[in-house]
Amino acid sequence: MTLSSYSTTSYSPDSLQRQPQAKARSGLKKLTGQRLPWGSTQEVVPDTFMRPEPKSLRFWEQEYKRRAELKAKGTYKPKPMEKIDFHDRCDHEHYRHAPWAKRSQLWLFLHAFGKVVFFIFLALGSLVAITSGFMDSGGFLENFLTSFQALFLAIGLPSLLTWNIASLVIHKFPRLWAKPGKGPKWELNRRTGMITVFKYHRSEVTEQRAPFHEFDAYINTTPDRQGLPMNVLSLEHRYSDISIHFGDIQPPDRTVNQPLALWDFIQNYMDTSHPLPDAPLFEEHRHNDPTTVEHDKAKGRNPRSWIDMDDETFKQAQHDMRGRVDRINTLTRPNLMAQYVEYPI
Repeated sequence: MTLSSYSTTSYSPDSLQRQPQAKARSGLKKLTGQRLPWGSTQEVVPDTFMRPEPKSLRFWEQEYKRRAELKAKGTYKPKPMEKIDFHDRCDHEHYRHAPWAKRSQLWLFLHAFGKVVFFIFLALGSLVAITSGFMDSGGFLENFLTSFQALFLAIGLPSLLTWNIASLVIHKFPRLWAKPGKGPKWELNRRTGMITVFKYHRSEVTEQRAPFHEFDAYINTTPDRQGLPMNVLSLEHRYSDISIHFGDIQPPDRTVNQPLALWDFIQNYMDTSHPLPDAPLFEEHRHNDPTTVEHDKAKGRNPRSWIDMDDETFKQAQHDMRGRVDRINTLTRPNLMAQYVEYPI
């Protein structure tokens, strides 16, 4: 086993020192964004990171073993998309987000959109057809069938075709749709304690990088189409325009609990004095992180805690975690960073 080594720039609350005064934020940002306190984190995992399910972990464990055995025999044949680098990473060293190409996102959108619209049609279309059957003159069955047929041709059939064509392409013709984007969008690096944002202009790539402790987290609140407030987390650099909005990985929410949990999760992930968050997606990487190895050994943690979990236990674990997220106390905590940074009023 080869443990990852931390850089001298890695983040730990104990290593914080006095920092320059924070740059003033614009009036609009002050109005729509609430700065969150640093420190006093809880052991919470937002819904986005309570994945993959144990059965998926077991599947990939067996798949990796199968590949290793075939490679040892010299008979392994890679799958069509296996060697493509989609630029994303999620392990003990870095969490790197890389959206797929717009073409890929379009096919995924068509698949989801067609499926949702078709099932909405089945529910509402049937209700409208039943109502029409009772209200229009003539026999009920004749009116129902006429109305349902008209709705099916206008809404049901197009959505069904969209869903099925997209499903066929996604599952049978991966080369037509699965394409990586230009590269990663941003990266949180636990080993180095740095945050990197990638900018693309034609063939040029610009990297903006700064230490994690120079960022502050904000809950940004904006109205949706119905005028209801929606909340999303962002990290914003105190001294420049570098920022990350996490709407790509955690959809905006009408409550603040999930974004608050994500902030605790990020702090725990980046803090090298703290073990990796106990989430399914880090199960296979825990033995590569020094702090996590020490923690798990001291606690006697089962290294296969998530992978051997049965479905009912996993559902209960998800339920329990949502309860902890609902009770999160972020907004009542003191701000650890206020000891080291002067914030403008």
